Amino acid sequence: MRKELGTFVLLVVVCIVLAIKNPNFLNADNLQNLMRLIGIYGIFSIGLGVVVITGGIDLSVGSVFALLGVLLSIFLVEWHLPAAVALLGVVGITTVLGAFNGFLITKVKMQPFIVTLCGLLFYRGLARFIANDETKGFGQAAGFETLKDMATGSLAGIPTPFVILIVVSIVAWVVLHRSIFGRYLFAVGRNETAARYSGINSDLIISGAYILCGLLAGVAGVLLAFYTNSVSPSTHGNFYELYGIAAAVLGGCSLRGGEGSIIGILIGTALLQVLQNLVNLLGIPSSLNFAVMGAVILLGVLADQLLRQRQAARVGK
Repeated sequence: MRKELGTFVLLVVVCIVLAIKNPNFLNADNLQNLMRLIGIYGIFSIGLGVVVITGGIDLSVGSVFALLGVLLSIFLVEWHLPAAVALLGVVGITTVLGAFNGFLITKVKMQPFIVTLCGLLFYRGLARFIANDETKGFGQAAGFETLKDMATGSLAGIPTPFVILIVVSIVAWVVLHRSIFGRYLFAVGRNETAARYSGINSDLIISGAYILCGLLAGVAGVLLAFYTNSVSPSTHGNFYELYGIAAAVLGGCSLRGGEGSIIGILIGTALLQVLQNLVNLLGIPSSLNFAVMGAVILLGVLADQLLRQRQAARVGK
């Protein structure tokens, strides 16, 4: 809880400083857009956070977004499939990809880094091949206006992605912190061998984490595709997995596994998006975005390492 509290205090300080430096931060349009982005990024960050808690990692999320965006455009614009069928189709595909990652990691015993790195390359290449390396879009959304309005609209003044994030967060909090699956997830992350000897089906738990990550990546990918309204297969979703990993680490998830919380991931996501907003509003070159991201991940991992060393020293005494 100390990690989450520290990140929350930092978030509040950054918001106050940004509001003082540039009052446009509190502009209604800016806050609406900020909430929309927090919604999109928060959804897939929760999925990545669950994977990180198991001691794993998923580097393929950004490429999954590209593949999903291309397929969604083809399903709706070129094949004219019903909106519900297209939506279930692309989310189903990303969920299957998550299950495939889990299979390779648990049954074939491949390293998560290698499996998802290959996914990063393969899905991006497949998206470019399917799209013939051309940008896909949704145009005027003829025939699927309702779906687009739901993805890009608002509910009682609150952007739809943020509303979906709230629902996903509540469900994920119950699953992670109030269910047997959640307890097993932490146990596997802390010590998979010990968890297996205690009767936990660790393969099933780890596979479930990757399936959940794929499902949430699908939901977020649909929202992202409609938010951008165009999908360039070579760049769409580039490095987005780093945003999710950074949000999880900032929110208290340990890359060693066994630690993390939904509230922490949400706080981490909000902090990252506020920092992105800071870069834009203060006129800082956007090329520094990735420098900020790298520094955030480094500081998060460093803080985690120092905290573990301090705890180990106390136990030693």
